[in-house]
Amino acid sequence: MEYEGQICRGPMERASYMLPISVGCSYNQCRFCTLFKHLTYRELPLEQIEAELERVSAVGGNPKQVFLGDGNAFSASTERLLVILEQLRRYFPACETVNMDATVHDILRKPSRELEQLSAAGVRTLYLGIECGLDDVLERMEKGQTMAQAAEAIEKLHQAGMQYGAHVMTGISGKGRGLENAQALAEFFGRTHPDRIVNFSLFLHRRAPLYQDILSGQFVPADEVENLREEHRLLELVETPGLAYDGFHDCISVRVRGHLPQDRDKMLKKLEDAIEVHEKKDPVFAIVP
Repeated sequence: MEYEGQICRGPMERASYMLPISVGCSYNQCRFCTLFKHLTYRELPLEQIEAELERVSAVGGNPKQVFLGDGNAFSASTERLLVILEQLRRYFPACETVNMDATVHDILRKPSRELEQLSAAGVRTLYLGIECGLDDVLERMEKGQTMAQAAEAIEKLHQAGMQYGAHVMTGISGKGRGLENAQALAEFFGRTHPDRIVNFSLFLHRRAPLYQDILSGQFVPADEVENLREEHRLLELVETPGLAYDGFHDCISVRVRGHLPQDRDKMLKKLEDAIEVHEKKDPVFAIVP
């Protein structure tokens, strides 16, 4: 299948077979994001999806784990998702797990009965763009959700037998608020128990609406040293046993990954070493052309 747009999936899905079932993001309003701004959201025809499954199966493909794309595949109706899940079982009998991205409101609008059907059909993990633990920041970023709504959606998922992975962004709260955000996120995760966290530290394209907020002075970005300190504080505080963590700072080529609690000291030490190196240099802001 010819893929449209930029591939977007968490690193924990690198071994998954990625099956696009839609193009773009049905929400597509976040001020920091440019991944899907050039695309008009649409669902791919079921016939096209089945043809791709048939093609992969015919050459011996039979993956155990599948990731449904694109930006938030869970926005599809439950009826449509159940059809696709049935197709997956038919062509990939070894498939045990189906994961995808979702928004908080896509979960809230689906009745609990439908969530239970999707769980029974093989959906295991939904990745949610939590991004930040501070409601005023979420509002400024036009994320379209509050922390209370996120907690409500996650409780619905857990009741249905599914789990969630959290996408967060160190730096999203701006200069001077990183430690405050780390504290809020740690408290939230202590209540909602993600099984994995991916930190795509703020990496801002000049085409993003948030960049215009920087130019106008409405948003003052944190530099990468502050972002590293925010991540360090988050990893100090998060206590969810068995949690998988992966954090990226692309502009300074720092990546921290492991499992909590067993890898906590190793990850904290790597961040401390990076802070020591970069605090002696000119500030770096994660903004690209």
